[in-house]
Amino acid sequence: MRISVIDIGTNTILHLIADVGDDGSITPVHHGHEIARLGKGVDEHRSIPKETMDRVASALLEFAETSRALGAERIIACGTSALRDAANRDEFVQFVKGRFGFDVKILTGSEEAEMTYLGAISEFEESWSAPNVVIDIGGGSTEITAGFGTTVKRSVSLEIGCVRLTERFLKSSPPSSLAMSETLRTIRSQIQGLAEISSSARLFGVAGTVTTLAALDLGLAEYDPLRVSGHEISMDTIQGIFNRLRIKSVEEIKTYPQIHPGRADILLAGIIILIEAMKQLNTQVITASDRGLRYGFALREARGPG
Repeated sequence: MRISVIDIGTNTILHLIADVGDDGSITPVHHGHEIARLGKGVDEHRSIPKETMDRVASALLEFAETSRALGAERIIACGTSALRDAANRDEFVQFVKGRFGFDVKILTGSEEAEMTYLGAISEFEESWSAPNVVIDIGGGSTEITAGFGTTVKRSVSLEIGCVRLTERFLKSSPPSSLAMSETLRTIRSQIQGLAEISSSARLFGVAGTVTTLAALDLGLAEYDPLRVSGHEISMDTIQGIFNRLRIKSVEEIKTYPQIHPGRADILLAGIIILIEAMKQLNTQVITASDRGLRYGFALREARGPG
């Protein structure tokens, strides 16, 4: 079955068209990516403004047209933290349905975590019978999920994300020492106890923070998902990149070819979350995965709507 999945995140909208087999195999046909910043201001105002809906609509139009052109049998979409938080989420869902003809399923934190976990490990066959932990640092929330093989054992959804923390604390660049302290205090108050999740599992990271770190470590002139996925990044490397970016302005960060301009202002927040989470999980290495929620959602929907 050829399925089109649109993952409407707080910062980024990701698009996957894939052929999903009865055996659970996923063969990607097309990838799309747009930083639309759906969650801009949602943490403060709890509402998605009209101009943001229009900005998101332009990306959804492109993805819908591509889906039909490439013969997708179904177009399915999901929303995460920003839509969970927005008081006018129903208005947004109706807006998309009326304009494009498909539904947007707003996922709970646990649904998001489980599907991200399954998507992340789907390309690593050695992990289908081993303990794993997947961290997904999003714009509005961070999901951390532990499992054995394809069975999820435990997941947590934390109200800390790149956009949320940047809008709250990291408003200047470089950020002040006070802003850094407030960011760290907020993160640490939420991630206490993560060490209990798993002490021997392989840690995978999905989404833009980890894939950007992998691209930086690899020195890629252009993003290459085949090289990014499976790349292992050490804590020392992550700390070194953080130390370099910590003292730069957003404009200086944008000069790195591996950093998407739309991610430059929020990358620092994502790296801080990752470092603190890895400390709590007592691990020194993370494996990047270019897959994630959209792959897990495709697998679930291929088996029948849930």
